[in-house]
Amino acid sequence: MDEADWLAARFEEQRPHLRAVAYRMLGSQAEADDAVQNSWLRLSGADTADVDNLAGWLTTVVARECLKMLRTRRSRREEPIGDTTAEPSAGDHDVNDPEAEALLADSVGPALMVVLDNLAPAERIAFVLHDIFAVPFDEIAAILERSPAATRQLASRARRRVQGATPPRQVDITRQRQVVQAFLTALREGDFDGLLAVLDPDVLLRDGSAELTPGAAGLLRGARAVGAHALAFSRAARFVQPALVNGAVGLAIVPRGRLIGALGLTFRHDKIVVIEMIADPERLRHVGLAAVGP
Repeated sequence: MDEADWLAARFEEQRPHLRAVAYRMLGSQAEADDAVQNSWLRLSGADTADVDNLAGWLTTVVARECLKMLRTRRSRREEPIGDTTAEPSAGDHDVNDPEAEALLADSVGPALMVVLDNLAPAERIAFVLHDIFAVPFDEIAAILERSPAATRQLASRARRRVQGATPPRQVDITRQRQVVQAFLTALREGDFDGLLAVLDPDVLLRDGSAELTPGAAGLLRGARAVGAHALAFSRAARFVQPALVNGAVGLAIVPRGRLIGALGLTFRHDKIVVIEMIADPERLRHVGLAAVGP
């Protein structure tokens, strides 16, 4: 094995941890994947001969990428799109690895992700790295370009805000199942009004596999536009079944029992507010899918 292959293998060993770190910071799996990919680009072009702790080095690189993303998002007054009810896929982790399982503990679930979105970027980085991943303040300070004392204060302030916040109720899987079944029934019957009944007026459809409208970069917004687009696939709806997609009720596309795609859904007030179409085989491989009961 040459050095490049060895480095790639070491990176793949760290990928689940890095995705978990990035997801906690960003609250978006798509952005987390981007941050992790950027860390690989940095690693592949870096001289790591003097790096004693590759895991720590990669965590630092990912944290800096996340900090840039959070600051850009805040300057544009944007929110992460639709991933706050989804956990990183357990399929990315060795189920016999206690550390990997700890990264996905219920205490750091969807409710906390919503609270974290209210923190300033530096507060979020300090809190996530120290309180969730036990990174020393000295290392976090270097990432944030602040003193260890100032970094400790950031984490303390974030901790008080998190502890003082009233987290929203946990997702109601049963109610989600009802909304998804209504969506699927309307889709199969070609019922446009039925689709509108379960779609939020400002619903966002993200589709990385197709150009929906010129310049839209795979985005559609608005219940009528999304509903009309969905109806174009009504004949294929017989191959679609409800499933848990990354912890929330969504839809799996399984013609002849073969998984070829999934729809990740985000809910608010019993309406679908985000639909993420996942068809890329590589992304699909990392999606957590499970059966959902009636």
